[in-house]
Amino acid sequence: MLVDIWIDPACPWCWLTSRWLIDVAPHRDLDVQWRSISLLRKNGLEEGSPYYDACLHTHRLLRVLEAVKDAHGNAAAGELYTALGRRIHQAQEGFVEAATALADIGLDPGLALAADDDAWDATIEGSMAEGLALVGDDVGTPIIGLSSPAGERVGFFGPVISRRPPLEQALQLWDGIALAAAVPGFWELKRTRTEGPAAG
Repeated sequence: MLVDIWIDPACPWCWLTSRWLIDVAPHRDLDVQWRSISLLRKNGLEEGSPYYDACLHTHRLLRVLEAVKDAHGNAAAGELYTALGRRIHQAQEGFVEAATALADIGLDPGLALAADDDAWDATIEGSMAEGLALVGDDVGTPIIGLSSPAGERVGFFGPVISRRPPLEQALQLWDGIALAAAVPGFWELKRTRTEGPAAG
């Protein structure tokens, strides 16, 4: 099954959801597609606002991710996102340079020049529009998209998880979400978060 996940490297919740999908994918025959959503643009952040600097930085990283996807394919984009996430969320390195993450996965650090090329913004915004068309504008990240048994594309905000579950629980969570996708008119389950995201 084709599963889209919309990610911004700034978001620790995206990071954990992405690790959950990576764990589940080989056991449920999932083809994970890495899609861009810019929290800078989505949240209309302006200079001086909280998270502006971090999200401006990761918006530039998304340009590089799209350039890698264009040159080397979806799998390479996923590898780049993983390299970025390990440094940003696991090692807590903060403002990671694209060239460093590219070198981590054996790709030409020269691809980092895409960070300064705003021609990639149209690709990022097109990707965002597709994700938000599935779930609406009143959600954040992460977003996943999958197919219902009837073949319709269905999107959800989440799952929002604060830690990477063990495999058995990860598979149960996927199976529950896949079942929910089959129910017309199902929109939302939610409870208040009582802990922050672990490093994953």
